[in-house]
Order: sequence, then C-alpha cells, then structure tokens
Amino acid sequence: MKAIIPVAGAGAKLRPHTYTQPKALIPIAGKTILSFIVDQLHEGGIKEFIFIVGYLGEKIEDYVKFAFPHLTCHFVQQAERWGTGHAIELTKNLVGNDEVFVALGDTICEYDVKEVLNSPYSMLGVKKVEDPRQFGIAEIDGNGFIEHVVEKPAIPKSNMALVGLYKIKETEFMYGCLHHLFTENIKTNGEYSLTDALDYMIQRGASFKAFKVKNWFDCGKKETLLESNATLLKKSGGNVKVNHEYKGTIIIPPVSIAPNCTIKDSIIGPHVAIGANTIINQSIVRESIIGSYTNLFEVVLDNSLIGSDASVKGLSRSLNIGDNTEIEFG
Repeated sequence: MKAIIPVAGAGAKLRPHTYTQPKALIPIAGKTILSFIVDQLHEGGIKEFIFIVGYLGEKIEDYVKFAFPHLTCHFVQQAERWGTGHAIELTKNLVGNDEVFVALGDTICEYDVKEVLNSPYSMLGVKKVEDPRQFGIAEIDGNGFIEHVVEKPAIPKSNMALVGLYKIKETEFMYGCLHHLFTENIKTNGEYSLTDALDYMIQRGASFKAFKVKNWFDCGKKETLLESNATLLKKSGGNVKVNHEYKGTIIIPPVSIAPNCTIKDSIIGPHVAIGANTIINQSIVRESIIGSYTNLFEVVLDNSLIGSDASVKGLSRSLNIGDNTEIEFG
C-alpha cells in the first residue's frame, strides 16, 4: 500500500506564517503537522509515500528528504490547484494498481491505523460535528457502510464529517471516476473534488465503510492550531520536566522545548511549544507556539503564534507574527 499526502495548498487562513512556510511544516507540540501524519502511517506499516506539492514545494521536499531518509518518497507537482480530485489524479502513474491511503496534509487524527489498513473494505474516516455544512459529509447505513458522500451540503442529511482520511482498495476504479469528473467538467465550488469521485464510485457499486476517529485536531487557523497544540501537549506530557536547566525559569508543564534553546528568568507554560535555537529572556509565555531561531525579550505572550527568525522586544498579549519579522514595543 502507498500513502498519498496532498500538501500543495497555500494555507491562506494561517497567514502570515504560510507566506514563508508550507502549512504542513507549521510546528505543533514539538513536531510538524506533516511529521505527525507520516510517523503515524509509517508505524502502521506504510513505507512508500507520494507527496503532492505546489506552493513552497521545495521546502516540503527538503524537509521530507532530511526527516525521513528511511522511507521511499515521491514528489508530484500540482502547478494549478484545481482541487483534491485533480491532485490525486496526478499520482495515477506512480500508484498503478496498488491500494492507497490518502491523508490530507493538514489532518491530524487519532485512530487505529493498523486496523484500518488491514480492513478488507475501502474505508473513509468520519467524525461527528456540530455544523456539517462546513465539511464533506457521509451518509451511513445501519451496518456502517456509506451510502452517499457530499461536499459541504447546504442542507446536510448527516452530521458525520469526512476528516480527510481515505483508504482506497479499487484504485483503478477511483482514477476512472476522477477522469469522469474531468471529462464531464463536474466541479464543486469551482474545484474537482475527491468527494465527488468517491460518491460516483459508491453510486456505481463500490463499497466503503466508515471508521470513526477518536480525535480530529484542526490545524487550519491560528486559534484552532493553538487549541490542538495544547491538547497534543497534554496527551504527550511535553518533553520538559520541572527539573530543568534554564536559569531562573519556572516551567509549567506540559511544555515542549527543542534543543539548543537559551531561556533565562522567565515563566514558560502551560501548553507552550518552542522551536530549536530560540532565546527567551525575562518573559512570560503561555498557550503559545514559538518558532526556531527566535528572540523574545521582556514580553508577555498569551495565545500567540510566533514564526521562526523573529525578534520581539517589549510587552504584548496576543500576536500572530510570521517568519523573518522584527518587532519592538517601545
């Protein structure tokens, strides 16, 4: 089985960070979004990955080659972003007749990966949501089989949202249904949707079973990214205990601090993730994500997302600052 991970999106809701960094490489709980996905699938037994890249794709490729040298990785360029259906169709020659597992590049979920991969059925991940109009949704019968999937319906008939995890056994059938979308120019919201192709497969006789994910961590915008960071840090316990070596500093777990950081006379935590080689002095930081090679001096940060190579001096409460930024509060 091969894994397909589309990571070509521009991540507009996470700007300014995604002006200089692909969304999949945004840090969260001591890792990147992409590393959570790849590690999870590799632990489930997948060793070959296809990454669909576009915007800042060279950074994705460099990161994957450095972080996962033990895996077989391919990179497919999506020059025009015409939707997830178009993205998946670009992988046809690399997949052949092999089964595939598609995981959208901003989807971190908790589920039994091995159980899903070993299932005799094609599978779609779902999670109950309050407002299904914002998502693709699945209509499921009493035996757990999916009768219909639709992308962002105006009048939903189900509150089970598709979370962006798809195990496809009949790949040749899938690519044929994707081709049908293109030849008939079937679009949803101006894009060729993978959801539409899957629904066409179901209406033509393909069997898909739903699997419920335990947790679905939203990494699409600043507020939900910080919430997901806090939840994942709680689950992992962070990587820094109270007995630390940061002079004059109080650590309030859970906290994740990458190597080679210098922290003095500060209060860090709870729910803070700090990138490598960052310097923090005389500051208070809580409920925040701080990038690598960043310098914080005499600041109070709460619910903040700070990029890499940034410098913040003075006093603030809540910030959303991209990479390569310098700010001084007088």
